[in-house]
Amino acid sequence: MNNPFSLKGKTILVTGASSGIGQSTAIECSKLGAKIIVTGRNEERLLDTFNRLEGKGHIMIIADLLDEDALAKLVEACPVLDGLVNNAGYTIMVPTNFISRDKLMQVLEVNTIAPIMLTQQLLKKKKLGKGCSIVMTDSISGVKIASPGNVLYSTSKSAINGFVKNAALDLAGKNIRVNAVCPGMIVTHILDDSAVSIEDMTEDMRKYPLKRYGRPEEVAYAIIYLLSSASSFTTGTSLIIDGGFTLQ
Repeated sequence: MNNPFSLKGKTILVTGASSGIGQSTAIECSKLGAKIIVTGRNEERLLDTFNRLEGKGHIMIIADLLDEDALAKLVEACPVLDGLVNNAGYTIMVPTNFISRDKLMQVLEVNTIAPIMLTQQLLKKKKLGKGCSIVMTDSISGVKIASPGNVLYSTSKSAINGFVKNAALDLAGKNIRVNAVCPGMIVTHILDDSAVSIEDMTEDMRKYPLKRYGRPEEVAYAIIYLLSSASSFTTGTSLIIDGGFTLQ
């Protein structure tokens, strides 16, 4: 039976695969037959992801994408890819009047500069094959909403939205597609070190029509759609996955 969502025979690189959306994406892609290359900075957590992948032939590469040498080594170690999931994310909660250059660059380096430069280097080294699908993890904060203290994260993800649209046009001639997923709040560890309390999050959940935050695998399923041949006529789009939050 033909399954347009199958990833059998595809080689896919997933960044930020140590936890959250990246981890779920790597695991779920492996279940659909893909050969997965997982990368991240935390060796212990990345190994946990690697050990949970189904099938054989997967690769684990420890790399800090903010380090130019590590980035170059990652690119060199990659075979030709059928899919690239730029997933790593980071935030610092701060109001606009307390922005500093250091905090701004910390967020931009992880959320914007690193995934763009990884994509550029893979292209330069001809590691993105014809028909490759690039998926960026954006956010509804980058395309739809604003919220107090979220200026740095929102700015970094807005830049990703612009990159997706322009890169999709630039790479269409190579039959390389570029898309993004834009989640609302997902149950991950991204806010673990922030000032947001459990009470704040519980109150925030009430604003979602589905009355909960999303699960990492629910974003992973959307990423799988964009990686698969089921989305072969889709490029330059940002798929919102927010439990109806932006409908209000």
